[in-house]
Amino acid sequence: MKKIHFIVAIIVLFSINSCSVYNFTGTGKIDAKTFQVNYFQNNAEIVQPGIERTFTLRLQDLIQNQTNLNLISSGGDLLYEGEIVDFRITPMTATADIKAAQNRVTIAVNLRYSNKNKDTDDFEKRYSFFYDYPATSQLIGRELDNALEEIFERITQDIFNDTLAKW
Repeated sequence: MKKIHFIVAIIVLFSINSCSVYNFTGTGKIDAKTFQVNYFQNNAEIVQPGIERTFTLRLQDLIQNQTNLNLISSGGDLLYEGEIVDFRITPMTATADIKAAQNRVTIAVNLRYSNKNKDTDDFEKRYSFFYDYPATSQLIGRELDNALEEIFERITQDIFNDTLAKW
């Protein structure tokens, strides 16, 4: 009977101890308490108004929702800064009469990340993703919203994975 109590106690101890190492967002232990996301300027040749603000807010929201880090405006332990460097629309497929059947919008973001508590984590990297839409549609209104939603969701998640989840 004592052996069973001992085994149960060991299992409970390991269960409680392991909770401090892993959480459901996959971030593990973060050596920071605060983060700062500077405004991402739109330096692309084709400027789509407002996407820089949307991207900055999406990145802030993702980090706030998936970690317990506090967002501050300056002096953060983790610093995210950069710019939107590319906004491009290209035809992807053609019809029999040599017209575009599908277009692709691609957005690229250059990120500079620094961790005040661990300089070896600092890096600069370009992130890019795309959204395909019918050539019969214009990239405005709902179509633009869908494109930005999909592209920014992927880019911000990739940034999160590289900086906090270490995937």
